[in-house]
Amino acid sequence: MGLKALFLNCTLKSSPGISNTRALIDKAVKLFEELDVESEVVRVVDYNMKFGVSSYEGEGDEWPVILEKIKSSDILVIGSPIWFGVRSSVAQLVFERLDGTYEQSDLKTGQFPLYGKVGGVVITGNEDGAHDVAATTLFNLTHLGCTVPPNVDSYWVGDAGPGPSYIAAGGERHLYTNKTVRYMVNNLAFFAKLLRDNPITTNINKLYEDALKESD
Repeated sequence: MGLKALFLNCTLKSSPGISNTRALIDKAVKLFEELDVESEVVRVVDYNMKFGVSSYEGEGDEWPVILEKIKSSDILVIGSPIWFGVRSSVAQLVFERLDGTYEQSDLKTGQFPLYGKVGGVVITGNEDGAHDVAATTLFNLTHLGCTVPPNVDSYWVGDAGPGPSYIAAGGERHLYTNKTVRYMVNNLAFFAKLLRDNPITTNINKLYEDALKESD
């Protein structure tokens, strides 16, 4: 069975609006194809995703559709533009909704649904903030159960203040971005295969019981 990568494009622009983040994601998709990894790209704002911290927030909530795609993937990559120096509100909403997965732990091991998956991040913007977005996003993914390999953040940042973004600025020719997107894709594919062949055996339920014994 081949590996599956899911990209969540957290642009603020609905389809068919041009997304600079999608342009960089597309480069990663092509690189995954070379490694025989199947990719799907979801533009989150095209779904009716309600605010909340559960996996279902009532009638009309389409987050469960995205969540099922996440659960069926081996690789999860969050794509986000930078707004006011931080990740987009859409990306933040994704993580708020992913909080609900803690309640869907494996009954035997207690592992969260994102255990066994690997995570990465793609970022675009024309101001500083890429390191902050990467650090926060990758840290959040680890807490949800994802494994984060080395060098799995790829970003392009233009000049400070208003100006051309990734596409208009010719970001596809930027050496650093082209280098890091290759690092990201190859490391994600390697570790996804490693985890598929060697599942994490940590029993969270038992460890929690052990912790209870020495806690107030």
